[in-house]
Amino acid sequence: MESFGAWSLLPTLVVLGMAIITRRTIESLMTGALVGLLMIDPTTVVTQGSDILLSVLGNDTVTWIILVCGLFGSLIALLVKTGGVLSFGDAVTKRIHSRRQSLLATWMLGLVIFVDDYLNALTISASMKKITDRFKVSREKLAYIVDSTAAPICILVPFSTWAVFFAGLLEENDVAGNGMGLYIEAIPYMFYAWVAAAVVPLVALGWIPNLGPMKAAEERAAAGQLMPDGVNDNALEVEDSGGKQRPHLLNFLLPIATLIFFTWYFEIDILRGVIVALAVTLVLIATQRLLSFHDTFDTALDGFKAMIMPLGTLVAGFTLKEVNDVLGLTDYVIATVQPLMTPGMLPAVVFVTMAFLAFATGSFWGIFAVAMPIVLPLAASMDSHMPLVIGALISASAFGSHACFYGDSTVLSAQGSGCTPMAHALTQLPYVLIAAAIAAAIFLMVGHL
Repeated sequence: MESFGAWSLLPTLVVLGMAIITRRTIESLMTGALVGLLMIDPTTVVTQGSDILLSVLGNDTVTWIILVCGLFGSLIALLVKTGGVLSFGDAVTKRIHSRRQSLLATWMLGLVIFVDDYLNALTISASMKKITDRFKVSREKLAYIVDSTAAPICILVPFSTWAVFFAGLLEENDVAGNGMGLYIEAIPYMFYAWVAAAVVPLVALGWIPNLGPMKAAEERAAAGQLMPDGVNDNALEVEDSGGKQRPHLLNFLLPIATLIFFTWYFEIDILRGVIVALAVTLVLIATQRLLSFHDTFDTALDGFKAMIMPLGTLVAGFTLKEVNDVLGLTDYVIATVQPLMTPGMLPAVVFVTMAFLAFATGSFWGIFAVAMPIVLPLAASMDSHMPLVIGALISASAFGSHACFYGDSTVLSAQGSGCTPMAHALTQLPYVLIAAAIAAAIFLMVGHL
């Protein structure tokens, strides 16, 4: 395979530059992929591009994401249309009397719903936005709080989708001992996740002020415009039904409890969980005659369609990742930083390097399947503290999911909260970078102990 060296960074730089200038996500990603394809071979752009698109859409993970997100959209749209979300809002509102309480309640919900980051991002944003709207909280701030309790919290819990995946990856890489056992040992060393989750209440309480774009978003919300320009949130937006009788709170709680329980029951498979939750919701709608047959399925379809934009972003992100793989981006970056690897420096270098790669490629799981066979033997040969190095690797993955503006968790938090992925990514970036800088400093310090 031809090596492109430092040139392999070019498509990612094009994406970042274009995204910041145009504030358009899918277009930026496809432009970056096109630049990469032109670098590989200008004469095969169409054939290689179509082959990559087909392989992305034929990928089991991508198909799974499309189904999960689409069906989630249907479930949320039905809960909104039947008034279940408003019933939940009424119940919570009685206990929430201030802006700070609404933000802290969102954070607390994120700590409780830890099974999966998709479940977290979509359920909490849909549940809480009507409540935070009452206190003129910008949708960007809601998205930041929701996103900060998605991947960062999921990696700290041994029975989440992230833990199951990474424990399996550790087993595959023949680590000494049990993969899940080693994962649990590494949890105290996942410093980025701990810091990112701890920063949220400080922001919610106002101890850390609104910074940069977040300040502008909050000023806009205070003036009455909660959502940024260019957001179409109708299908998943809650409309108050005036004086009409609200459905029972059970109509919201039962589907959500079903979703969480069956996701756990089917060995942390959220696709099966959401299918059962949808079935329960349809039974509730039919038995109480909340919607007509036509209305029910039109609403479910509208909810699925509301996820087209985030799904388009994810497919474009996977396409860029495939192009970057052909260019050898990951191999180049790892080879470049390898001389910096000393036992004391290893955790910090692993965290910073892999965080950059996860951010640049939008790959938070796949890229670690490439990195672990390189990093873990290196750590073993240097006699580094293995749980610390694994904690650095998985922290980097959580950072990528949290910070990358075309990452799945970022896109879904934005979609659920009612703002654009770019608006969400840019407003939360200062807080993400604060958490990353603190985490890197801790890895550096602990590595030298």
